[in-house]
Amino acid sequence: QVQLVESGGGLVQTGGSLRLSCAASGVIGSLNVMVWYRQAPGKQREGVAGITSNGKINYADSVKGRFTISRDNGKNTMYLQMNSLKPEDTAVYYCSGVSWEGIDYWGQGTQVTVSS
Repeated sequence: QVQLVESGGGLVQTGGSLRLSCAASGVIGSLNVMVWYRQAPGKQREGVAGITSNGKINYADSVKGRFTISRDNGKNTMYLQMNSLKPEDTAVYYCSGVSWEGIDYWGQGTQVTVSS
């Protein structure tokens, strides 16, 4: 069983930076794929960035060049470094992990607000 807890959200001005963390209570090495999602008010949840256990990374086009995903299996933590933030990045950010058995785990979300 894995529990995920996000932290690091907050209010930042346009052009600012935040680093989100997703701490796992279990061992994130048991998670094959980990993904950051976000959901803005009135919009569908969208994938932002994902990373596999062997380090393969994908980004949504909207965040390429600005966001960096990483995971530290030794610390059981995944990160999302967000730079050059824009008002359209405002959303609740969720971390998710999929185990090798195909079980989905989700965190409770952390609010990111970018002021113009």
